[in-house]
Amino acid sequence: MSEFTFKTDRTVGSYVKSDLLFIICILILWGLGLFMLYICTPYTGERLFSNKYYFVTRQLVWSFIGFAGLVFFALIPMQSLRKMLPLIVLGTLILCVVAMLPGIGSERKGAARWIRLGNFGTIQPSEFAKFAVVLFLSNLFSKHIDDEPKGKQNFQYPFVGLLIFVVVIFLQKDFSTGLFVFFVGSVMFFVAGVLMSWFIPLMLLAIPAIVLMIAIEPYRLMRVIAFFHPEEYTLSSGYQKFASQRAISSGGIWGNGFGSGLTEVFKIPEVQTDYIFAGWVDAMGLFGVTVFFFLLIFFAWRGYRIAFCAKDSFASYAAFGCVTNLVVQSLLNCAVVCGSVPTTGVTLPFFSSGGSSLIVTLCMCGFIINASRPEKDEESWF
Repeated sequence: MSEFTFKTDRTVGSYVKSDLLFIICILILWGLGLFMLYICTPYTGERLFSNKYYFVTRQLVWSFIGFAGLVFFALIPMQSLRKMLPLIVLGTLILCVVAMLPGIGSERKGAARWIRLGNFGTIQPSEFAKFAVVLFLSNLFSKHIDDEPKGKQNFQYPFVGLLIFVVVIFLQKDFSTGLFVFFVGSVMFFVAGVLMSWFIPLMLLAIPAIVLMIAIEPYRLMRVIAFFHPEEYTLSSGYQKFASQRAISSGGIWGNGFGSGLTEVFKIPEVQTDYIFAGWVDAMGLFGVTVFFFLLIFFAWRGYRIAFCAKDSFASYAAFGCVTNLVVQSLLNCAVVCGSVPTTGVTLPFFSSGGSSLIVTLCMCGFIINASRPEKDEESWF
């Protein structure tokens, strides 16, 4: 197979105002995320902030901003959004650079990924880069790639843009996010019709680059070593993996319930962020896992349905990128928590505590909702 075709010029006769089932799924996932924080973080909130509902309260505050972003991206006409793209893309790239500046950026554990917002907390620009890259690539694919004869498309400019974002994120020492952005971007190149003769060598070149990036940072190398030899690092580099697997195994079929019964969750560092899924499994057991993956599969089904039936190629590419972003990130986080892949630091959309992640997740969902609307509604915001 020399190329892959992703055509999106479909009739709009089958559209409705928006995909109601998809919207309901978003609301359920958001509500379940709050419920998950309520179950899993009281001990951590009490210990760190003397408020057992600290993380739930903070997530509610970020939710207001996130839903404002969802409404904005759900209602703004696509053409208006495309006119704003230079500002969105350049603004996000500048924020990623600003996060590395002393006095403005907030450095944690040697990584400069955050920007301080006074007493309000911090934002992580690399999270916004996930959305900005999807919009950037979709715009270029729609404007140039689809109009060129197959086999003669110029993927140079989209690739350079993707590479700039990835390099800047790597410079923040945010290896997992940079690698994730590159992966999602590569998938979008594939569906845009890139020739396999161009795509495969690129992927082969990426492998030694990834190995080198892991080898030059001792903590990344230790994560990989701890993954392959967990029994030797249960009290050091592999402790989070060990603690999360213990919490998962203690959940059984129906889980341990809520509150003080979650003794294993208390032993997981940063349970409110990257390892929130382990707390959910401990509390709700196999039943909770089934509910979560049912919702994730439903979200993917409705989202990809919207992407493949979208009114124009820009909406289609971008909706595809957003759905892929959220679904793959969810699967990757669950794989990390279960010990199937080395620790990455990738959050669980809708569920992990963190304003940047939640805002970007809801903004992406808003765009997908927008992509489900018929073309005749483009001129109307309400």
